[in-house]
Amino acid sequence: MYAILDIESTGGKYNEEGIMEIAIHRFDGHQVVDKFICLIDPEREIQPFVSKLTGINNKMLRSAPKFHEVAKRIVEITEGAILVAHNAQFDYRILRTEFRRLGYDYQRKTLCTVDLSQKLIPDAESHSLGKLARSLGIPMSDRHRANGDAIATVKLFKLLLSKDSDKGIIKEVIREAAHGELSPNQLDMVVSLPSETGVYYMHDKEGDIIFLGKTTNIKKRVNQHFTNVGGLARKLQKETKRVSYEPTGSELIALLKEYQELRKTNPRHNGNKKRKLFSHVVSFNQNGSGHITLGIENGTSQATQKIRFNGVASAKNFLDRIQSEFDLCYSSFDKKAADSDTKETAHNCNEKVNSAFNRYSIHSKDVVLVDRGRETGERSFILIKNGQLQGFGYVELNHQMNNIHILESIMTTMSSDENTAFIIESYLRKNHRIKTIALTP
Repeated sequence: MYAILDIESTGGKYNEEGIMEIAIHRFDGHQVVDKFICLIDPEREIQPFVSKLTGINNKMLRSAPKFHEVAKRIVEITEGAILVAHNAQFDYRILRTEFRRLGYDYQRKTLCTVDLSQKLIPDAESHSLGKLARSLGIPMSDRHRANGDAIATVKLFKLLLSKDSDKGIIKEVIREAAHGELSPNQLDMVVSLPSETGVYYMHDKEGDIIFLGKTTNIKKRVNQHFTNVGGLARKLQKETKRVSYEPTGSELIALLKEYQELRKTNPRHNGNKKRKLFSHVVSFNQNGSGHITLGIENGTSQATQKIRFNGVASAKNFLDRIQSEFDLCYSSFDKKAADSDTKETAHNCNEKVNSAFNRYSIHSKDVVLVDRGRETGERSFILIKNGQLQGFGYVELNHQMNNIHILESIMTTMSSDENTAFIIESYLRKNHRIKTIALTP
């Protein structure tokens, strides 16, 4: 027996959403034998984009029953049935969240028609419900309303059942109550995560890291992994048994930790960990007449003075930016013009170019980059000596920032290479919040 389900939620922050409409069709494998369709007063505001998408507004829900008034009916119609939904992970999470608010631990086996369609109809252009139904000739009405989407899911599920001739795939993708969730479940795990900047680590049953990433909101990002429908999300949903994390406060520290730890741990579901992160550089070269000229070269450039970019377009935008910001001479971009300039003109132009380079490069610099810490009263720092990344750490006293010996004693060391220089420089180009303190000998 199956309970084919669709939920329309209010949207909003994780674990603060509410159900505003639900449709459940109890299906015996051949026909619908019972159904429950109901608007629900979520007792919270509907997000404007949700209201626009579904057509459901707060006024429509004023006389609707609250969830606790229909909870018993939902338990009864799904009793002994496998919950089926398009992206079942999302609907099941929302439903369990509502029951938990009532103090009830609602558990059912689940089956996802996204999983099934990817396996049985792998050549489909898209596995979203709307596009999949359209490509299969399944009629849809009341799109983005619970009953309209539930009816389409019933028809899709019937088609998928007929394609699964040996029933092997259905057996494989059914998620037992304890399978595909953490112990006790993914909801418990996500709820325990902080909404902070940092690095998160997804572990399998052996404790090995299978995926890691950086984010400005750990809770939100991990929740996305558990509710998305892409290939990577499906793998992480099925294999993740525990999630750990390390708050960093600073997004730049999170970026550097992500890069360095990917190389060390080599998680199986992260992409290429050893590739060069930049493809082009803006080089600063001095010609025979002593004039510094700027040019865009590929990432293998051996230029001593260069700033790295991920793409020609970014490099061109940077040149346009510094030409305007520093009023650079035309000669700085044209070698022939530079060769014809006088030494006095070259000197003036070179000063402007050097100012631009010093503003946006860490080359040969001894500096401390100061950013927000992990908690109130704390500041993070990144130490750079002679243009090389040394490490990062946290302090609570301002005077510690000016004492390199203290910083070196408390910092966590990091290796330095061209990728770390790219990460730091590209971040500094986009974020002006970070304070730079020059170190004095």
